[in-house]
Amino acid sequence: MLAFCAVLALAGCGGTEAVPDAPATSAPAERGARASSGPPPVESTHGPTGTPAPRRRGALPPVVNHGPRTGTRVALTFDADMTDAMIARLRRGEVSSYANLPILTLLEKRKVPATFFVTGQWAEQYPQVTRRLAANPRVELANHSYEHAAFTGDCYGLPRLPADRMTADVARTFRVLEPFGGRQTRYFRFPGLCHDEAALRAVAPLGVTVVDGDVVSGDPFARSAAPVVQAVLSAVRPGSIVIMHVTEANAQYTDEALPLILAGLQRRGLEPVTLSELLGGQPG
Repeated sequence: MLAFCAVLALAGCGGTEAVPDAPATSAPAERGARASSGPPPVESTHGPTGTPAPRRRGALPPVVNHGPRTGTRVALTFDADMTDAMIARLRRGEVSSYANLPILTLLEKRKVPATFFVTGQWAEQYPQVTRRLAANPRVELANHSYEHAAFTGDCYGLPRLPADRMTADVARTFRVLEPFGGRQTRYFRFPGLCHDEAALRAVAPLGVTVVDGDVVSGDPFARSAAPVVQAVLSAVRPGSIVIMHVTEANAQYTDEALPLILAGLQRRGLEPVTLSELLGGQPG
């Protein structure tokens, strides 16, 4: 059941995601709550392939910040951003990679469950890496939009997606991801965690569960692994959803921080699980 962790958007996003394309002067604490109003979110259930069940007409999707605060489970999530500007940097040779493969290797070797929020453009840019993720039975794939554009104004300087393209953008990513197989979900994370009522209504027909998170690693802003480790371990608690990035050039210390984060979770008696496991067994 998602009732324990679904929150109305009017309560705010509950956290701030560090977006790589934000100006260097940005910081997570500077972002205010992205508020919206409307009827309470309605739970949706999904079949084993993530097919959405019908939801009451006009209902907004659930917005999840965390799982149950009892027990020992936490969810590690990794965003795979890819904007048009990032693609241009790759083509000009200004950066070498936006795919941090040591993260995948560590998760595989230690058999650590995780959920990856993948943009459609990232999957198209790194199809072999996406296939590798899908082949890992402990990894879930989730949707992070197609081009990582903003669904609201004032979202870290990201170019704004027109309202009439929002639904199609998210639907396109589901189509891109589907052929890769693996553990597909209907979880969706807005770029920058920026959403309002209009954005929620745009994605509602797709049967998604919107996932924000309550522990922001700040890895795109970090200049070493230490602040990433500190940000996570100082805030994590049972039920937490941790936000990190797999976009190497924009979050280059995440792979160094991850072993220390895993060790810290173990010391606290916290167990990483997938989002579906954290949120009561539903695949989105």
